Amino acid sequence: MENITQILFSLFLIFASAKLLGEIFERFKQSAVIGEILAGVILGPQVFNLIGTSEIFPVLAQIGAIILLFTVGLQTKVEDIMTVGRTSLVVAFLGVIFPFIFGYLYVLIIDHTTVEAMFIGAAMVATSVGITARVFADLGILDTKIARVILGAAVIDDVIGLVVLAIVTGLGKGTLSLVKIGLITLEAIGFIAFLIIIGRRVVYRMIPRVASFRTRDAVFSLAILFCLFLSAVASYIDLAAIVGAFLAGMVLSGLNLEYNLSIKTESLYNFLVPFFFVILGSWVDLSIFAKPALLWAALIITVFAILGKLIGCGLGALNLGKKDAVVVGFGMVPRGEVGMIIASIGMSMKAITSDLYTVIIFMVMATTLITPPILRGLTKNVKRET
Repeated sequence: MENITQILFSLFLIFASAKLLGEIFERFKQSAVIGEILAGVILGPQVFNLIGTSEIFPVLAQIGAIILLFTVGLQTKVEDIMTVGRTSLVVAFLGVIFPFIFGYLYVLIIDHTTVEAMFIGAAMVATSVGITARVFADLGILDTKIARVILGAAVIDDVIGLVVLAIVTGLGKGTLSLVKIGLITLEAIGFIAFLIIIGRRVVYRMIPRVASFRTRDAVFSLAILFCLFLSAVASYIDLAAIVGAFLAGMVLSGLNLEYNLSIKTESLYNFLVPFFFVILGSWVDLSIFAKPALLWAALIITVFAILGKLIGCGLGALNLGKKDAVVVGFGMVPRGEVGMIIASIGMSMKAITSDLYTVIIFMVMATTLITPPILRGLTKNVKRET
C-alpha cells in the first residue's frame, strides 16, 4: 500500500507550487498555465523528483482536464457551435492534413520506416484544446467567435485523429481493416450527434424534476454525474475523455445561468485543473538536450507541428479575417496528452524507436509551452461577444 503521508505531501507541493508560480507569471502579464507547467518540470523527475510515482497523479490530472473542458462546455451553447460548424469543419480537416504530411515526409527524409513516419504524422495531428481553453477562460473570451471555431474544430479534430490512429495502428500491426475504421468513425459521429439531438431533450426534461429533490444541490450533482458518465463513454469508444466532458457541459449550457452551474463548478476548477498542467510539466524529458542530433530533429518536428496547424487551420479560418485566422491557427497548436498517448502506443507496439518517442514528447511539451504567451499577445484586442 502506498504511503498516504507521502501522497498528501506531494499533493501539497503540487498545488502550492502551481499557485505560487501561476501568480508570478500572472504578475508578469503571462498566463498562469506556463507557471503551472514549469512547476511540474521543477517538481518532476528531471529536476528535484519531488512528485512520487503514485498512480493517483495521472488520475488527478485526467480529472482536472475533464473539469476544465466541462467548465468550457458550460459556456459554449450548441447553437453557437452550429453557427461556425462549416468553418470548424474546414479548420479541423486542413489542420490534420498539413501537420501529418509535414511530419510524415520529414521522418521519411531522415531515413526512417514508413510506419515510423505514419506514427510521427499521427502524433502531430491531434490538438489538445485544454491549453487554449484555459487561456481563453483566463482572458474572459470564451464567448467569442474565434473560441467557438476552435472548440468546434477541436471536437472534429479528435474524431479525425481517432481514425488516423486506427489506420496507423492497423499498419503497425499489419491488420488494417477498412471495416474497423468505418465502425470507429460512425461510433464517434453517432455519439456526438445523439447527444446534441436527443441528449439535450432528455436532460432538459430531467432537470426540473431533479430540482425538486431534497438532496442539496441536486441539479449540480446531476451535472457532475452527467459529465463523468459522458467522459467514461467517450473514453470507452476511444475518444478522449475530455471530449465527453466538453459535450456534457455544452448539452447543459442552456441551463447554466438558471442553475448557476459554472459558479458551482468554480471551486472544483480552481482545485483540480492545476494538477493537470503540473503533471503535464512533470513529463518533460530534459535528456534530449544532451543529444545534439536528436535535439535538432525534435526542434524541426516542433517547427513543422506549429507550421502545420498555423497554415492548415489558418487557411480554414480565413473567412474570419487574417488576424483572427492566425489566432485560430495558434489556438490549435497545443498537442498535450493526445500526442503522448499516440507516442506511447507506438512504443508499446515497437513501431517507433525510443529516440522518436523522445522527439514526440519534446514536440508535445514545446507546443504546450509556447502557445499561452503567444495566444495572450494575439488576443489582447479581441472583444467579447454576446
